[in-house]
Amino acid sequence: MSSTTKGQSKFLLASAGAGFLFLYAPIIALIIYSFNASKLVTVWGGWSFKWYVALFQNEQIMNAAWVSLKIAFISATLAAVLGTMAGFVLSRMGRFKGKTLLAGWVTAPLVMPEVITGLSLLLLFVAMESLFGWPAGRGMTTIIIAHTTFCLAYVAVVVQSRLASLDATLEEAAMDLGAKPSSLFFLITLPLISPAIVSGWLLSFTLSLDDLVIASFVSGPGNSTLPMVIFSKVRLGVTPEVNALATLMIVAVTIAVLAAVIIMRRQNKVEMPQN
Repeated sequence: MSSTTKGQSKFLLASAGAGFLFLYAPIIALIIYSFNASKLVTVWGGWSFKWYVALFQNEQIMNAAWVSLKIAFISATLAAVLGTMAGFVLSRMGRFKGKTLLAGWVTAPLVMPEVITGLSLLLLFVAMESLFGWPAGRGMTTIIIAHTTFCLAYVAVVVQSRLASLDATLEEAAMDLGAKPSSLFFLITLPLISPAIVSGWLLSFTLSLDDLVIASFVSGPGNSTLPMVIFSKVRLGVTPEVNALATLMIVAVTIAVLAAVIIMRRQNKVEMPQN
């Protein structure tokens, strides 16, 4: 290896190290300070688990966390179903009247500012309540509808990309052998696109759990999500309980990502002999 190549390798290694340090140093510091015994988050007072105990005793945070988890699970599931249907239609139904308009409607939440999305949904819910009496007030139902609306766009894009790269000969062979459209979808297509659906579900779950702006518009009294509670506390100063909560969320997200990676690797191993 020449000296020039060695120099380039060292430069790339140093650049990668600096990039990872810039990204993950704040997260590591947050995790460390979640075990800080001092009430002041900027002053180290020794190791302690008391803020984790205080976190689980804080009813406001725990209730908000439970509400956020329920909303994220329901919204991600609905978005996975609707987004898969939208992605399948856009990818496999060929050209039909209104396809461009449908594609625009599906992908609009990807580029729409969250403030505009939240405000438009708020006006929609107010108009629906005045005309039909539903939804009666703003709460968990309106948040789920709002989160499903913008999360299904991400699922549709992921599923459509997966279908576009899928080997069509497998489905054609199944149809030649007499497979019905329903059997073709559930026995052939759905298992092949399941990694994309799982990825879309995890992405939707994370986006719903992390959303603050849209939920602030469409939520009502007694239905504050976890980001809303954290934001209200951060404005008065970061507390060690928030650090403990953030650490638990980082651990949960890491486990979910690792599980998704394992599922996708197993799916790829299954597909390798077929290809």
